[in-house]
Amino acid sequence: MRWTDVDHYIADRLIADDPSPAHDAAVSPPQGALLELLARAIGARAILEIGTLEGYSTQWLARALPPGGRLVTLEVDPARAAAAREALGDRAEVIAGDARATLQTLDGPFDLIFIDADKRSSAIYLGHALRLSRPGTLIVADNVVRGGAVVDPHSHDPSVHGVRAFFDAVHDEPRLRATAIQTVGAKGYDGFALALVCG
Repeated sequence: MRWTDVDHYIADRLIADDPSPAHDAAVSPPQGALLELLARAIGARAILEIGTLEGYSTQWLARALPPGGRLVTLEVDPARAAAAREALGDRAEVIAGDARATLQTLDGPFDLIFIDADKRSSAIYLGHALRLSRPGTLIVADNVVRGGAVVDPHSHDPSVHGVRAFFDAVHDEPRLRATAIQTVGAKGYDGFALALVCG
């Protein structure tokens, strides 16, 4: 696809320091670089990631932290959590287990929260993100367009229904100012949501 070629062009021109060039992750290099830039732009000192896989996006987020910063990432799969620990070293705290449970053990606030886990539970993760936030916290949720299926009224996909529940929860939360951006690229047609905690 042409957009894959464009992703490769962007990475070649702008991203010479990919933390893991041989990655096979749910986040592309341009998306990873965007996460780093967002974290830097808001001056994040504490970052929470829900959904680690092998830690590719976590490596991008870790780059944005100043000395003494805190990065916590949650991964349900023990093997992937172990791989992430190996890749990240002491740059992040990797917690293995179901995020719906492990989130309850955390204290905030976090300055940036990246939600990239089980889409069926996206609204639940948003609830925890709000508890762990402060005014000024930026919440970023990945894979919210689902190849356009988010607007398909006949979809029976639980992930689509989970994303819709997430959008409903954002809509109904007066503390949030939010938007979503559709994306195309090496990972296909999808998008991400950005929500700023304002009160």
